Amino acid sequence: MVEELIDQKVELTQKGTVRKRKPKQTIYYFTQDTEDAIVEYLNTNSESERNSIYNNRIDYAFHKLAENIIHTFKFYYTEVNTINELKHEVVCILLEKLPKYKQDKGKAYSYFGTIAKRYLIVYNTNNYKKLKGKATLLEVDDDKSITDNLIKDQESILDLDSQELQFINRYIKYVDNNLFKIFPKEKEAKVADAIMELFRKRENIDILSKKAIYIYIREITESTTPVITKVIKTLKDIYIKLYNIYLDKGYVPENI
Repeated sequence: MVEELIDQKVELTQKGTVRKRKPKQTIYYFTQDTEDAIVEYLNTNSESERNSIYNNRIDYAFHKLAENIIHTFKFYYTEVNTINELKHEVVCILLEKLPKYKQDKGKAYSYFGTIAKRYLIVYNTNNYKKLKGKATLLEVDDDKSITDNLIKDQESILDLDSQELQFINRYIKYVDNNLFKIFPKEKEAKVADAIMELFRKRENIDILSKKAIYIYIREITESTTPVITKVIKTLKDIYIKLYNIYLDKGYVPENI
């Protein structure tokens, strides 16, 4: 009897009886309720209702999905300091793609899991190449000549992009002049002003990534991710519209 138990790899207690183990329970984070919540989120035009649905029934699932994919596939080559920051960046991508989901595309879990995985594959591969490139640069750049050339190249690019830089300054002025017309709600106006502050200080910011924008804005405005995403989309639409006017007519109007 004992030999049979050993063959079956059954654990025994000190008294020689079979140790009873509780069956391992799987904790599901992306449930049918999550799937239903995504559909409800897309079917309502109420901002407050969307925020409630996202915060209470979708946000946790997105974070766990991002976390599991990061650890399962070892996506650890990042530009950020912690896995939580990388996880937040992935969640921002999922939230951006949320309006594009349709039920006929299959289960939301598979749809968003694929998006997260593809993003992390590209992100991880690019950062791995950057790390290798930085190591090589430090090894051969004893006299700093390579670094000097890189700086000169960047200065040339700035000269070539002077027209666009001039437009950005006019774009900032336009948003400042019309801030409360574009965003009548105080919370959204506060978020927009924080974003424009990043534009104003762009010369002092080494790396301006999507992750940095969301974290910075959330900290100083205490706004939710959906609100930030909505404001960014509006500002992006205005940017495109004004840039087309600038290219066509050579100026940007100061007021709406």
